[in-house]
Amino acid sequence: MSRSHLVDVAGGVSAVAGALAWVGMERIALPLRVADGPVNGRASVGVNLIDPAARGIHMSRLYLALAELADQELTLSRAQSVLASCLDSHQALSDAAFLELAGDALLERPALVSPLAGWKAYPFALRCRQDAQGVRFLLDLTVGYSSTCPCSAALARQSIQEAFDADFTDTPLTRDAVRAWLGSEEGIVATPHSQRSQAHLSVRLADGIDALPLPALVECVEGALGTALQTAVKRVDEQAFALANGRNLMFCEDAARRVHGALEGHDAVQGFQVRIVHAESLHAHDAVARSAWNWGPDEA
Repeated sequence: MSRSHLVDVAGGVSAVAGALAWVGMERIALPLRVADGPVNGRASVGVNLIDPAARGIHMSRLYLALAELADQELTLSRAQSVLASCLDSHQALSDAAFLELAGDALLERPALVSPLAGWKAYPFALRCRQDAQGVRFLLDLTVGYSSTCPCSAALARQSIQEAFDADFTDTPLTRDAVRAWLGSEEGIVATPHSQRSQAHLSVRLADGIDALPLPALVECVEGALGTALQTAVKRVDEQAFALANGRNLMFCEDAARRVHGALEGHDAVQGFQVRIVHAESLHAHDAVARSAWNWGPDEA
C-alpha cells in the first residue's frame, strides 16, 4: 500500500460524541536554553477539542511544533509561535492551545565575601495558553533560602543570659573575661534552629516582555529574603552567612510578606501567588504561609 493511501483513523467520527477540554502530550523531552544556559527540559503541549464528533486531534503536528524551541533561548515570542502553530494545524477542531515548558535553570551565584562562585538549580515551569481572550503566560519558580526561627533565637538568647548569670555570680566582670566567655562553648549554650526553606512562586507575566525574567525574579526574591542558599564557600563566607541569618530572623509569615512586597512592585509581574515553606528542624512537619496579589481562581 502506498503512503498516500495510509489509513488515518483519527480523522473519523467518534462513536461517543463530546467536546474535550485538553488533548495532547505530556513530559516530552526537549532541550531548552534559559539565561543562556542549557536545560534538560520537559514539554507538555495540547489543544482543546471543540468538535464533538471528531475522533481525535493530530498529535504529531503538536510534537513537530515544538521543534522551533529546541536548543533555543526560551522567550515568550517563541512560546507564542508554538501556540499559534498548534491552532493553525487544528483549525475547526480547536480554539485553545496549551504549552508548558519545565526544567531546572542553572544560574551562577557568587559567594558572599570571597571570590568563589558556583551553580544553583532553580526549578521552573512556563505555562502558556492561547484562546479567544488572547495569550497568557504564567511562570512557576522555586527559590531556596535559609530561615532562622525568631522564637528559637529568643529562647537561645535567654539561655545564654541565664548561663552568664550562673557563671559570673561570684566572678568579677572584666572585658577580657566576658570576651573569653562569649568565645567558649560554655558561653554559647544554645543556638537558634534554622531550616532550608523554599519560596514557590506563580507569576502572571506582564505584557510587552519577551525575555524570560527568571534571573531578575531570582534576584528580587533572594534580595528580599537576605539569606540565599550558597554554593562554594570559604570560612569567611560561612561567617557572613551566619551573620545574615542572625539579622534576618523569619517566621514563614515574615518571609511571605517580604516576597509579596518585592513582587508587587516588579515590572515583569502583573499578578502572583506565593507559597512559603519552612521545612522545620524542630518539628516533623512544615510551616507554610500563602499570599496572592491580583490573582484569579482560574490561575491556580
